[in-house]
Amino acid sequence: MPGKRRLALGLIFSSGIGLIAYRRRSLNRSGVVGTIASGTTIFSMGGWSWGLSLILFFVSSSLLSHFRERDKAQTAADKFSKGSQRDLGQVVANGGVATLIALGYGLTSNPAWRDAMQAAFTGAVATANADTWATELGVLSPRQPRLITSGRYVAPGTSGGITLLGSTAAMLGALFVSTGMWVMQGCRRSLLSLPLNGLLSGLAGSFFDSLLGATVQAIYYCPACDKETERRIHSCGTKTKRLRGISWINNDTVNFGATLFGALVAIWMFVAFRGKR
Repeated sequence: MPGKRRLALGLIFSSGIGLIAYRRRSLNRSGVVGTIASGTTIFSMGGWSWGLSLILFFVSSSLLSHFRERDKAQTAADKFSKGSQRDLGQVVANGGVATLIALGYGLTSNPAWRDAMQAAFTGAVATANADTWATELGVLSPRQPRLITSGRYVAPGTSGGITLLGSTAAMLGALFVSTGMWVMQGCRRSLLSLPLNGLLSGLAGSFFDSLLGATVQAIYYCPACDKETERRIHSCGTKTKRLRGISWINNDTVNFGATLFGALVAIWMFVAFRGKR
């Protein structure tokens, strides 16, 4: 269990990050609350390396969300259900699994369980970072995306659409945050597999996100604009009609499922790698 000092430091640090992000319009008020709750739990239960890896994800994703923002504005308005200012739902979707893992890590003293949970945490955060980098950079691809299930061409920003640029960004995003966590733990030889584990599990989670987006995520159709969208009310103000997918599965649900999948892949890889040593 964490001490009161670490809990207090986690709260102070997370609050500072949340308020800075709010001032920079990367979070709205509910997003600040979610960030403080998630950050405090991860800092206090997992320690500084866990908390700082979360910061790597949050800072890099926030910067990329504002990168060439004008070029992405129309696609975001047409396709995405939410803008670059993250709310509580998005914070939970991207950081909820990692927060639960950190809570479990802090409540157990079993070394084997703690090692497995560290791998799972890395997989969850790597997936969130990979997916965010893929979305923010992939939408800028000069080549039209293809649907992951059928390979047919789709409009930029379509759920389930993938590009070479987006896939490369996903790979780099997963590697970035998992390598960062390894470095912050002192580049220990015993944790040498952590970057590779994060890379592969994060990439797997990102592709699983695209698969869910192409199959079960609710996608709507705007009859006025003749466009597909994630929005129930399109940017033009027209009420949309559900075209495919399950009504209660939105982008936040997909992101949560993807980070959970990334965490499970990371655990499987950890167990398989440990068994071969």
